[in-house]
Amino acid sequence: MASYSVNPAAVARATRLIDARQYVLDSDWGDVQPGAAEQTAYLEAHGWADYAEWHLGLTDGANDETKARHAFVYGDFRRVHRTALIACVYRASEWRHKDVELAAHDLLQRLDRVSGLTPRST
Repeated sequence: MASYSVNPAAVARATRLIDARQYVLDSDWGDVQPGAAEQTAYLEAHGWADYAEWHLGLTDGANDETKARHAFVYGDFRRVHRTALIACVYRASEWRHKDVELAAHDLLQRLDRVSGLTPRST
């Protein structure tokens, strides 16, 4: 099984998007997540560095400029999807990638606070 490192650039981008209220709270992630054609089109228009910022995990040992290097997508290349973060938490937990799981969990909690789904603690 592959091992993954947290992608700090992706965490930073997701945080900025959440704070700018660029998110979708209710979506069917299985239907809206970017497919292979959408990923390729995004890569051609934006390049590898930008593409990487949409993936919370980096596959250890994979070449940087390959799709295999990037895992745990959290949005549709425009906005963060709450259901994508839930999927990232679930998959990372299932596969025992604790650092990615915790990064996705923290982003999910931030999104819930910013969106008003979770009250701020005093």
